[in-house]
Amino acid sequence: MNFSFARLAWRTLLRDLRAGELRLLMVAVTLAVAALTAVGFFADRLQGGLQRDALQLLGGDFVVASDHATPDAIVERARALGLAMVRTANFPTMARADDAQGGASRLVAFKSVTPGYPLRGSVSVAEALNAPGQPTREIPARGEVWVDASLLDSLGLKLGDPLLLGDASLRIARIITLEPDRGAGFMSFSPRVMVNDADVAATGLVQPASRITYRLVVAGAAAPVRQLQAFVDEQLQQPDMRGMRVESLDSGRTDMQQTLERAQNFLSLVALLAAMLSAVAVALAARAFAASHLDASAMLRVLGQSQRRIAASYTAEFALVGLLASLLGVVLGFAVHYVFVYLLSGLVTAGLPAASVWPALLGVGVGMTLLLAFGLPPVLQLAQVPPLRVIRRDVGALRPASLAVLGLGVAGFAALLLVVSRDLRLGLIAIGGFAAAVLVFALLSWLAVRLLRRTVNEATAPRWLVLATRQISARPAYAVVQVSSLAVGLLALVLLVLLRTDLIASWREATPPDAPNRFVINVQPDQAQDFRAMLEGAGVARYDWYPMFRGRLVAINGKAVKEDHYEDERAQRLVEREFNLSNSAVQPPHNLVVAGEWKEGESGAISVEDGLAKTLGLKLGDTLRFDMGGVQSEARITSLRKVDWGSLHANFFVMYPVDAMPDVAITYLAAYRAPETPGFDNALVRRFPNVTNVDMGATLAQIQGVLDQVIRAVEFLFAFTLAAGLVVLFAAVTATREERAREFAIMRALGAGSRLLRQVQRAELAGVGLLAGLLASSAAVAVGWALARYVFGFTWAPSPWVPLAGSVAGALLALLAGWWGLRDVLARPVVETLRSAAE
Repeated sequence: MNFSFARLAWRTLLRDLRAGELRLLMVAVTLAVAALTAVGFFADRLQGGLQRDALQLLGGDFVVASDHATPDAIVERARALGLAMVRTANFPTMARADDAQGGASRLVAFKSVTPGYPLRGSVSVAEALNAPGQPTREIPARGEVWVDASLLDSLGLKLGDPLLLGDASLRIARIITLEPDRGAGFMSFSPRVMVNDADVAATGLVQPASRITYRLVVAGAAAPVRQLQAFVDEQLQQPDMRGMRVESLDSGRTDMQQTLERAQNFLSLVALLAAMLSAVAVALAARAFAASHLDASAMLRVLGQSQRRIAASYTAEFALVGLLASLLGVVLGFAVHYVFVYLLSGLVTAGLPAASVWPALLGVGVGMTLLLAFGLPPVLQLAQVPPLRVIRRDVGALRPASLAVLGLGVAGFAALLLVVSRDLRLGLIAIGGFAAAVLVFALLSWLAVRLLRRTVNEATAPRWLVLATRQISARPAYAVVQVSSLAVGLLALVLLVLLRTDLIASWREATPPDAPNRFVINVQPDQAQDFRAMLEGAGVARYDWYPMFRGRLVAINGKAVKEDHYEDERAQRLVEREFNLSNSAVQPPHNLVVAGEWKEGESGAISVEDGLAKTLGLKLGDTLRFDMGGVQSEARITSLRKVDWGSLHANFFVMYPVDAMPDVAITYLAAYRAPETPGFDNALVRRFPNVTNVDMGATLAQIQGVLDQVIRAVEFLFAFTLAAGLVVLFAAVTATREERAREFAIMRALGAGSRLLRQVQRAELAGVGLLAGLLASSAAVAVGWALARYVFGFTWAPSPWVPLAGSVAGALLALLAGWWGLRDVLARPVVETLRSAAE
């Protein structure tokens, strides 16, 4: 009897599918491929949308952004090259309704535009609320303002009503439905108001210390654009050009790209975790599959099949299984990626292009590599089973895989995961972190198994506990695999639960009940007395009140400061930005001096925030030179302060310990707890229309809403991770099913009852789950404490119920997996089990 290997492979595939022996392998591969392709399809569509809309996201071909007006030399150069130009200015401010419409106020994202805006893409506007938007090449006419629909709702206004911006009253003419170059970041969460650049002066909102982002946008032929970019690059080398940056397709990324890229990377990290857990499941399930086919392979050898034909048939069978499971995973991943689009609907624009075929191809490649690298090596040993095994069951047992074969498979799979991650650093962190977590959990579980064996007193302990302890300690390797895999899956979920509930709640509770919840900026010196009188008249007795002025760090110890002097990304951003500086002879009561001394009225001295000093490598005695609107000021660091940024008080990186800075244009900042007086915020903005009043409660609620969106998406993907952990647990449990059946049959033959054996089985599974849950929840508490201490900056006392809840959850999951995988073990007749073992 000599079948071709293809016919043999097809027959064994159908038989194994009917018997359910390939089910676990297919589930593991499908989970891994689904998790990776779901993120892959999502990322691919995002990238396609960003590439399609790249010029629209910039608003042109080339952008010069700055915190001061674009230099005339750059404008003249662009004009000389024949390039089209528009200018925009963006900053936060307050918009309010007329008293006749209720006088409500709201923080908005103000944007002024010049004719021709946008040079690429188009703004879509609607003529009525809830009406579909239509593209337009117009900009707001003088005396008009275009707004987001959400602003109308919050202020109770409608089209045609006046909107008060500073000293100006502008008529609401249209509703913005699409703004191509809006970008992301903090102010993108506030409603947009768009005005004609000619109306800005009438508002009176542009003040000396206003934080405004000016953008010069150009478009034209490729050659002139490159010439302008080269000219701007030369200008940026000049010392008086600090604070300028270039945005283009080649030289920079938009805020939206950075935001979505971070979300994509985090989702990729979770998907990689699910894939690596699935690799463990495939290895365990394949070894169990091979163990159950030893006798069949020996019979094939007796019937004349060669080792080559048997090996080829199993290779073909696994290739078909891998292909089928991978295709199922691709289909599932494609469906799941729509869930990400829905959950991140606030961050992802509508109308994403269709996904390319690359995520599907990569998914199939991962699935095939996963099965062939981790599943095939033990199965290929079936070709080497000697015919003698038909009469002697003690020969032809499976051997451990060689290190060379195992290393080659791991290396190939790791390389493919690095490709899928699209980020070498992220992939290395994921693979290395997974390996470290598994090693730690494996070591701890191994120690726990040894300790369990020694601590259970067989003379006094219940019989079921003694037998369960023997079962676990008799197979320590499988116990370690079970505990480690389930613990890794549980760790991610427990940590997410802590982040969403306990940690965030503790962070909120850490804020004092009387902490300021309003920040008011741009209070002019001639308004200071009346402003403070209004606060005190409303019963606000305690508030922070500080002058504020802007300055750029230009030199440290007499040496010019440049971005390329620092490798740290945060340090580079800090030296390129303008700082909000302040002065006060009295040390702020909410700041603690940790080095040096704060001397009231000391001239030529400055106090620096401790974190800023560490980032920029500053120390006591260093001299810093700031350029404050053309006024140079050099001072020596005499103290370092510890600033609690979470206190919601007014805080500054750098402060001068003097009463006044006479040569510097200043505005004032106030931070206070809003009074209970109804309508106080609106009355304040009406009386001082140029100020910006930031409601921190509303702002934090907006940020929390975005965080909730991202967390929900990550939680959804972590379900794949937990499922992969359960598959590993199920594979580890079922891998010893036949051994358990023989052991239980022997115990039943010796008089053990079914009730005792059920207790033994449940105790073993519950013990594995309890240990995994305890390890996972303990590690999650440790990571949560580190996040609270070093990221959130507050003291967190974790609930003692967390390890208990994690242990119970782990036990329940293990019992569920064990019940499903071993439910037929105790139901087999003793004679049948012993007879099959003896044959």
